[in-house]
Amino acid sequence: MRDGTPGLGQYAAASDPGDPGEGHDPHSGSDSTYTSERGAIPGQRRRRTDESGGSETVLPSHRQGGMSGQAATGNGHRGGGRRKARSRKSKILRWVAIVTSVGVLGASGAAYGYYQYLSSKIRKGERSSGATNVAKTKANAAGKTAMNILILGSDTRNGSGDAALGGAADSAGARADVIMIAHLSADRTNMSVVSIPRDTRVDIPACTDPKTHQQYAAKNDIINASLGRGGPGCTLATVQNLTGVYIDHWLMIDFAGVVKMADVLGGVAVCVQHSVWDRPTAYIKHGGSGLKLTTGTHIIQGKQALQWLRTRDAFGSDTGRAQAQHMYMNSLIRTLRSKNYFSNPTELNSIATAAMSAFEVSSEIGSPTKLYDLGMQLKTIPPDRITTLTMPHIADPKAPDAHYLPDPTAAPTVWTLLRNDVAMDPNVKAKPTTSPSAKPATTAPQGPSAAAPSSITVTVVNGTAGTDTGVATTGRAHAVAQTLQTAGFTQAAESREAKPSPGTTLVYPTSSGEQGKSNALAVAKALKIPAATVKASADTRAITLTVGADWKTGTDFSATLPKAGAVPASAQASNGAEKGCMPVEPIYRWAG
Repeated sequence: MRDGTPGLGQYAAASDPGDPGEGHDPHSGSDSTYTSERGAIPGQRRRRTDESGGSETVLPSHRQGGMSGQAATGNGHRGGGRRKARSRKSKILRWVAIVTSVGVLGASGAAYGYYQYLSSKIRKGERSSGATNVAKTKANAAGKTAMNILILGSDTRNGSGDAALGGAADSAGARADVIMIAHLSADRTNMSVVSIPRDTRVDIPACTDPKTHQQYAAKNDIINASLGRGGPGCTLATVQNLTGVYIDHWLMIDFAGVVKMADVLGGVAVCVQHSVWDRPTAYIKHGGSGLKLTTGTHIIQGKQALQWLRTRDAFGSDTGRAQAQHMYMNSLIRTLRSKNYFSNPTELNSIATAAMSAFEVSSEIGSPTKLYDLGMQLKTIPPDRITTLTMPHIADPKAPDAHYLPDPTAAPTVWTLLRNDVAMDPNVKAKPTTSPSAKPATTAPQGPSAAAPSSITVTVVNGTAGTDTGVATTGRAHAVAQTLQTAGFTQAAESREAKPSPGTTLVYPTSSGEQGKSNALAVAKALKIPAATVKASADTRAITLTVGADWKTGTDFSATLPKAGAVPASAQASNGAEKGCMPVEPIYRWAG
């Protein structure tokens, strides 16, 4: 089985006029034709086209290609019955419930006694339990800091509730079934959510389980195994090392939590273009989430919400399932805002209480006050400023039918966008702070003027290797130092010691105060480095520019920095305000 279980799929064994049954030819009398990724069995990772050869979907055109993306590129490496049952039932967008929970909790603002009650229900864990050298994000030149939250869905079957909802007899312990990075921009005007496929092969660092104190050696393995090698803190360290993005907090939820949150919220609206029944068929005898809906829009909750989030075959592929999950998340956020749950104390009481028992958080935010602050920041971002996408990936040569590797060309672009706090949304524009008729406010002092360039000491470090195992570009520090010297910064000099860094950084000594900041901004301007990149550091004695792996050529940093919305097409980005209906593979349609 790949998705769901017969227990959840209450219609799995029933007969239906729309069920082709044994020996049925889906080509006969169908308005679509199939092209199997393996070129053999209808219903497996197929590309569906209408009679004219066009894709049949009502989703935006830039997302249609995702439905057949794996088939078209030969990366159909998720099926063929080569993985255990649990791996096909587990891909759930649990992070939707987490985001909702935190936002709702944050908006509650209840009395002290209520906070004490909530505090007693909060489950906490160590933020990081693995080896990682990614530095904490510092405030930018404007004094603001972006925030990155790791959102995990645990597929543990240790609890009876979780086992009943999706347990498999051969599964034990916990795996990071859903791994996503939620990036809140420094100005809190937009958010990007990047999912990392659970079957991506990565380097998992040495980790120590904070509960059992068991130590695990570094290992190259599938990223979902990191959760069982030191808890969420090990997954956090793994993600930091993979992306070069500092993760401030983690939040984790399990199967039962998804259902609990869906029930207490009263469900959200989803839409299907055709009546859908995801069940075992003559061609795919295993699997099927049990989802059964008629054409159009439905409010789903509880187990039905879980079925929606698990449905894969009826939506064509793993990419189709991801799009359905994004639809659910975006709809849920719109529902929360439209019903004004954030300011209804009665509703918030039940929702926040359910949330506390549904998820676990990293210890540094494990108090009602801190979760309140986080919720306030999350809820201010409107749906049309939220972008969801998936890490670009390719087939893993070691197991091309089952596992992934990060796309070496496209994935770094996504990480660069995150590290530099560049919005994934191409339509991001700064909001005016005053009305057109308002009188100009008195401008606050901007600090001292920069010193003469010739008097500013700058150390340039070659970090283009990116990681300890990467290969540096020879002469990069020398080339950039020469550019600064030509611009008048005659005291700019290359460091003899390289220091691998995924991204380019420019720091100045914290002790140098506003003058140091102004001097560093002058250096940034000479190389066209965004002012937001300039940060104070207590660990440096002079202005230090580290040329990272994102700047391997040229001396104009702005020419290499991705612009807002420069998301690779393979990331399948979508906007939180988008509405649409999921297309359904013909074999999974019924006469409802």
